[in-house]
Amino acid sequence: MSADTVTRSGGINVPSLSDEGRLDHLLIASMVNDNTRVLDVGCGDGALLRLLTDKHGVDGRGIELSKSGVNEAVAKGLSVIQGDADTDLADYPDDSFDYVILSQTIQATRRPKVVLEHMLRVGRHAIVSFPNFGHWKLRLQLLVKGKMPMTGILSNPWYDTPNIHFCTIRDFVGLVDEVGAKIERAEALNRYGAPLGFTAPWWVWNMFGEQGLFLLKRGPR
Repeated sequence: MSADTVTRSGGINVPSLSDEGRLDHLLIASMVNDNTRVLDVGCGDGALLRLLTDKHGVDGRGIELSKSGVNEAVAKGLSVIQGDADTDLADYPDDSFDYVILSQTIQATRRPKVVLEHMLRVGRHAIVSFPNFGHWKLRLQLLVKGKMPMTGILSNPWYDTPNIHFCTIRDFVGLVDEVGAKIERAEALNRYGAPLGFTAPWWVWNMFGEQGLFLLKRGPR
């Protein structure tokens, strides 16, 4: 298996340790039913969208901020347009998709709550993954060094990072409650995108998970 590092929108470096693709992508794909309509927001080079299209037969669409990402995705034969999650999700009608995915990007949006609300309006389900800024290594670096922490996943210095809203797993759970959504499935992941493999209270996941992954269902309107 390869151990290449893949950078996705949001400046997150996630190693790829599977011949079939990134482990977190495979986990996200397991949350998506076959032959459904999917919008991947901040889709990068389209790797996840390609996986969902090829393996699950989804009707997939993508939005990507960077022109290079759009070009790579289109070269894969995917339907991807250049756009911004903060502004362009508002243009989509209600219930346009079964799933709206925001992978490793919500911390780089200007208005995370508004983005999540639009995701749950546009899609019946939302899938969100993000780096957990509550991980013990980050806490320890801040405590001992007194400097903004960096890890293998969060490798950008504070003055050169696209991450503008630092979020922990517990923060995100609170946001889900605030927008009235239901958590259908949740996973705390290690740096490689694999689940920690045990059930625990939120504070444990918040301490030891390097990433969070949530499958959400919109609440009653």
